[in-house]
Amino acid sequence: MKDRNERVVRLSLFTAIYFVEGAMLTYFTAFNTLYLRSFDLPFSLIGVVGGITLIPFVLKIFIGLLSDKVNLLKMGNRRPYIMAGLILQSLAFFILPGVSPVSQFGLYLTLVVIAAVGMSTYDTTTDGLSIDTTALEDRGLVQGLMVGGRALASVLTAALMGILAGKGLWSLNFIMIGVLGLPALVLAVLVHEKKERTAGLPSGKPAFTAFKDKAFLLFLALGVIYPLALYSAQGMIGAFLNEGMGISLETVGLYTSVFGIGTIFGGVIGGPLMKKIGERASMLAALVITAVVTFVLAVTPSAGLLWAVVFLFGLAFGYYETVYFAIGMDFCDPRIAAFMFSIIMAVGNFGIAGGAPLAGVLVERLGFAPMFMIFAGVHVVALPLVFSVFRLRKQIRVAA
Repeated sequence: MKDRNERVVRLSLFTAIYFVEGAMLTYFTAFNTLYLRSFDLPFSLIGVVGGITLIPFVLKIFIGLLSDKVNLLKMGNRRPYIMAGLILQSLAFFILPGVSPVSQFGLYLTLVVIAAVGMSTYDTTTDGLSIDTTALEDRGLVQGLMVGGRALASVLTAALMGILAGKGLWSLNFIMIGVLGLPALVLAVLVHEKKERTAGLPSGKPAFTAFKDKAFLLFLALGVIYPLALYSAQGMIGAFLNEGMGISLETVGLYTSVFGIGTIFGGVIGGPLMKKIGERASMLAALVITAVVTFVLAVTPSAGLLWAVVFLFGLAFGYYETVYFAIGMDFCDPRIAAFMFSIIMAVGNFGIAGGAPLAGVLVERLGFAPMFMIFAGVHVVALPLVFSVFRLRKQIRVAA
């Protein structure tokens, strides 16, 4: 019974962490551009802001390595970092309502970077905890809960954010995100963590030899390409709906909720489908589906049809995320689990950091439709990488 209760608390923590992360990401991917545009900031500068705020996520590999090695304040290798990250993010969002992005741009940027540091800290160490404590057969379930929790936050908060934004009550959006970090903080206090994380882990060659694995290195290359296209397209959907299609901010919030519903479905089906058809087929399907839906975004002629397209884009997004990160968990050596998974996440953030300014430039020079078409093509270009990754993995497993 005790083990069962601990499992429930742990799974609840994973879901809650990704829920608050989802609320923050909903703001930054769907509403931050709209918020800064309300101050007449140009798309190119907004893209630069997006790139800078992703720097902490690129540097999260050091947080992962620290978490693997250092039992902080004798509270554990994961829990204290999770709690510190949640506190940093909430504090930053509680302060943001009093800061003007125009007259206090430096302070605004500093606070969003602090929030990003907090998020990258709890995100990395939660991933480490999930790898430490999740059996191989449950990894699809855990990633589904994480992706689903993040998407559920989008569903529940996006519509509200749109309504508040439409009324000019942006400060309430910031306060809401700050408050949502508190339940996850309580669960982080309650969750059980082994006093000695390394006990029972395999010995032998240094764990860092995993970085000589060509399949893993190609998997990291794929991890740069896919988020460059996926997140950059997602980040422009709100502005596309508002400025490109003339849809009100309140309705943009509803579209974002529909996107979140699609992402929940993608997360829910991702794990079971991967078990049924295998990792390679799942990843290939994710790339093809996402490429098609991104292209369809560019050519959809009416706001009415966009309801279905945005839902499908969300489904593709959730499915892609679940499959990619579940496979990433398999690559991680348990001795340096948080470090390796943080690298998987960090290279993705390199892609996002490069894609955000690129998306801004493409929209300003070419328009929304060509931007979506270009990012759809990027997914197609990544297909050969998937074949290479799994061919090399098969060779390594046969040799072993």
